[in-house]
Amino acid sequence: MKKLINDPKNVVTEAVEGFASAHADIVRASTEPVFLVRADAPSDKVGIVSGGGSGHEPLHGGFVGYGMLDAAVPGAVFTSPTPDPIVAATAAVDGGKGVLHIVKNYTGDVLNFETAADLAAADGVEVRSVIVNDDVAVQDSLYTAGRRGVAGTVLVEKIAGAAAQRGDSLDQVTAVAEKVIAQVRSMGVALTPCVVPHAGEPSFALEDDEIEIGIGIHGEPGREKIKLQPADAIVDRLLGPILDDIPFVSGDQVLLLVNGMGGTPQIELYIAYRRAAQVLAERGIEVVRSLVGNYTTSLEMQGMSLSVLKLDDELTGLWDAPVQTAALRWGR
Repeated sequence: MKKLINDPKNVVTEAVEGFASAHADIVRASTEPVFLVRADAPSDKVGIVSGGGSGHEPLHGGFVGYGMLDAAVPGAVFTSPTPDPIVAATAAVDGGKGVLHIVKNYTGDVLNFETAADLAAADGVEVRSVIVNDDVAVQDSLYTAGRRGVAGTVLVEKIAGAAAQRGDSLDQVTAVAEKVIAQVRSMGVALTPCVVPHAGEPSFALEDDEIEIGIGIHGEPGREKIKLQPADAIVDRLLGPILDDIPFVSGDQVLLLVNGMGGTPQIELYIAYRRAAQVLAERGIEVVRSLVGNYTTSLEMQGMSLSVLKLDDELTGLWDAPVQTAALRWGR
């Protein structure tokens, strides 16, 4: 295993310290317990908190800032944070208007955020939670009951964050987040496994000429292992189940996210975007917003995921609203 780390036990704390130092104008870090919070700490709006296992950067810490998250709670690599830092982060962003937890559908995340919400409520904080479950690949996995939460989480965080930033109530912000969850679908592919620092070995096995369709962001199995195919054929395998699920129909306007898993160069992601846009156009679906790059990764895994969000005027306006985070920044 070759990684730019020191002691595997200190990977998350050292990364959080480095992140906060590099982006001191946007975030500050708590070390006991560990979480990231907006440097400007607004107190006149609904607070937005998300989090989960580390290793998916820039999710979630990279999305803390104006117009998006108010705090992010990182666990150990691919491991949910415990309730204590979630409670602390929730208290840190509570300005009296309530706090929304955005939770990916993984069993540990769901249970620990539920416990944290109960503890925060006992301290007088009004907390709501939404569960992101955008992955169409499998119904259940090693880590979930129901569908997994994957790259669509970024879109939920951006749009709900914009609603909170403009002054919406907790009920309104929750409703917007649930609307995005209902209208976004994702599916991914792995070309290679990744190596978790404390494990020191690949998280799953693929032959040199194999890929896994429908992989999860922790290396969970997907729908099938197949021989490597051209990019267009892979995109077609991912996009078909996404478009059939809601279903998306001719005349829809959508946001298309082509998300890298950490080890895939941008040149390949744009080849995938090209094909996905072609397929959508052939179906009469108009891509009016797009995002290409590494936003929900799996350490150094080679692969990608596609996410398609059905837009309307409200969601488009909230997507376009100003944002200033380490990983997303426009309009400000």
